[in-house]
Amino acid sequence: MIKCPNCNSKDIGKIGSHQFYCWGCFIELTVNGDKMSVYQVEEDGTLSSLDDLFFEDDLPNLSEVHAN
Repeated sequence: MIKCPNCNSKDIGKIGSHQFYCWGCFIELTVNGDKMSVYQVEEDGTLSSLDDLFFEDDLPNLSEVHAN
């Protein structure tokens, strides 16, 4: 099970084949190969990247994502 890199919540939902949503802090996580991207969902539904706020060491182990 993965934890949100922002709030450490385990309440993560799968919204697409490589997309996840944190119900704790309302951010979207996208897995592309071995890279995870983090996005804030804006009021109009657009996504704003939060990748510059997170270092690679702070992101969860992607092998955990692929195992679920």
